[in-house]
Amino acid sequence: MNLSQVNGSTWVLEASGLIPLYRLDGRRVILLDTGLAEEREELEAALEEHHLLPAGILCSHAHVDHCGNNGYFQEKYRIPVALTLPEAGMCSNILNLKCYFLMLPPAMVERESSCMVHTPDMIVPPTDGPFSFAGAHFRIVHTPGHSSGHIAVITPDNVCYTADALLSQEYLGSKLPYNLCQSLANSSREKLRGLNCSAYIMAHRGICSPQEIDQLIDDNQALIRQRTEEILELVVRPMTASQIIQLVCERYQLFTHKPHRALRFERNIRFFIEHLTDQGMLEMTCRRGVTLYQHPGC
Repeated sequence: MNLSQVNGSTWVLEASGLIPLYRLDGRRVILLDTGLAEEREELEAALEEHHLLPAGILCSHAHVDHCGNNGYFQEKYRIPVALTLPEAGMCSNILNLKCYFLMLPPAMVERESSCMVHTPDMIVPPTDGPFSFAGAHFRIVHTPGHSSGHIAVITPDNVCYTADALLSQEYLGSKLPYNLCQSLANSSREKLRGLNCSAYIMAHRGICSPQEIDQLIDDNQALIRQRTEEILELVVRPMTASQIIQLVCERYQLFTHKPHRALRFERNIRFFIEHLTDQGMLEMTCRRGVTLYQHPGC
């Protein structure tokens, strides 16, 4: 993994996503997320190669690609982990994790993601503002939507780690951007305007300047609007969620022979259906015990 300086003591390790870290001194670092469990050996090797020693983990949210090594590093290095209360609850046990994976059976969640189960040492306050952790002073910006307790973190160098609140330019072609609540995610992206940070790090491989951030937010908002409109166009009559999901998979060529992957597609599409319903663009009816979605007044 490459190690690159962003500004001052804020650096990033380049894994499948970017893992930011804040250097307390020449050796000790605070990790902002810990990546996938599958990358554990590579991540450990990178830390060793660069003579870095984890001193704490300030985690943006409890998703498998962001907290997969929290518990492992917490135990190995005897270091504190900080999470918001909703995210701490999510990774407290397998059944709570199922609420994140939603469509997957509990046994599958346990087989694939038991590494996420751990207990944080500190709870991030529920309001925006300063947060002292492991010897450094950060600023927390709550950005729910992608997940319930998602946060963006501003380092002492005034670098904002947006985590998954914002997609980088590289990912603006995403077929089904994941958000637990699209409207909350939209509002959280708007909070990232006007922070006047020196740089912005997106977890999925992007770093942008203060001059670029507003356009990137606009592009993110436009992507959600576009996908929402495209899915709405597929609803041409009263349809079940399964019928809509099948059409969306065909529309975006989301073809797979792996049931667990198909179930993730279904979850992401359902979040868009819920968004359309919340926004009044679809309404729910019921026929013979089955929920149908249709355009209002049809």
